[in-house]
Amino acid sequence: MYDYRSNIKVILNKTDADDKSLANSLNAIKAIISMAEGGEVEQKPKNIPSKPKKIVNTQSIAQRNADLKQFKQLLLGLTELIETPGDDTAKKKSLEALHKLTFVPGVGKRYGSVLGRLDQAIQKSKTTKDAVNKKIFEEAMKPKEQPKRDYRKGRRYTVIRALSGCNLINDNGQIVYRIKESQIHSLNLKSGDIVEAIETQNNPNYEAEVLRVVGYRKLRTRDYDPIEEFRYAVVQGKAGQLAITRNIKGEKLRIRGKDITIPVDSSYYQGENIHLEDGSIVDLAWYTGDVRIKKNPSDAVQIRWIYQVDPPKQSDLSYKKKDKSKDSKQEEFTKLDMNLHYQRVGIAIGDNQNEGILEGIVTRYNGIPIPIDAFEGKKKVMERQIKELDIVILMTAYAAHDATWNIQEFASKYGVKFAVSSSKGYRSFERALYRAENGLPAYEGTQSIEYKQEEIK
Repeated sequence: MYDYRSNIKVILNKTDADDKSLANSLNAIKAIISMAEGGEVEQKPKNIPSKPKKIVNTQSIAQRNADLKQFKQLLLGLTELIETPGDDTAKKKSLEALHKLTFVPGVGKRYGSVLGRLDQAIQKSKTTKDAVNKKIFEEAMKPKEQPKRDYRKGRRYTVIRALSGCNLINDNGQIVYRIKESQIHSLNLKSGDIVEAIETQNNPNYEAEVLRVVGYRKLRTRDYDPIEEFRYAVVQGKAGQLAITRNIKGEKLRIRGKDITIPVDSSYYQGENIHLEDGSIVDLAWYTGDVRIKKNPSDAVQIRWIYQVDPPKQSDLSYKKKDKSKDSKQEEFTKLDMNLHYQRVGIAIGDNQNEGILEGIVTRYNGIPIPIDAFEGKKKVMERQIKELDIVILMTAYAAHDATWNIQEFASKYGVKFAVSSSKGYRSFERALYRAENGLPAYEGTQSIEYKQEEIK
């Protein structure tokens, strides 16, 4: 490397004390430092014309970018088509990009036959069962939007339960609001519960929205009318001759120690989203002190809640008698050919609206039901529960999106039998239980699966 120190000494020796000389010397030293670092620039001889600048063809660059964009669209469309075979949107996107690429100079001539085969393959792509099941599962797993609530505005009231709905009273015992059964059923409220509620806007009927349950106080007997209930009762019979005698567990309806049959007038309960028929599941309620209980119980008993479940495809009244010689003859519903032999069955469900029904189905097939909170359950707690199970059934209608993947992961990790019920109905749950026990596909989808029924002896 050239030693520039002698040049710097010469510059310093010739530098005068005036400002101009100091400035010139400083510039000279900076130039030397720049050359020492490799930044020396050769000075062009005077009167020699510089080389003309190269003109960039901007049109060719723009065309190249457009071609790359079409190629990217083709790759994206093909990726979507592989993930979801037969998807019309992915087909359209792929074919559109493919056709545009054939107009690129040189592409059609070189790769025409390959692109033609690709075109035919895209058009022949068909939807598979796996793709359908995946789409159904993804739709079912979309997280529910939770309502936004301002808990700071809620005021506290005491619940006084009615046959249908409830009243909210203040500290003075005055009725402030009346709440419908549709709002409070999932909360499982009872007389004495303390809740926080806010008034519904534009409220003509003294209604309010219950935010949460915050406590309980024991009421005096004279402050409310005690109520008895019979949950998950089964409606049986033909149209116009419906009646209730037992619940889904086979327990008989008994009032004051007597077996009771309650006739059901289906026309009284018909509505847009309500339909009573053979096989419907309902909750009954009546006031304990009602004087009509002794003479005519049907006048005192009221249907409190109708569960939205899948109606049976065939009549659910295929009875069988265990022993004709016995006085007690028990009627049972048509069952699938399945015996769980006391296996531990986890029911992954968020709220407890249909929990009792589902537990009853597991018990009916000699299984041990164990509820799993699939909506707000913690991952570690959920893993410990599933680890000890033999079977786990996921109810997608009541499960959170994140919990769903965790349940699948833990079931696979510990070798637990797994199936999915995408409907809220008890028939859908029963079929999922059958598939899990017999090693059939976890998702029912549109595929044909044979569910063998138990032979009636």
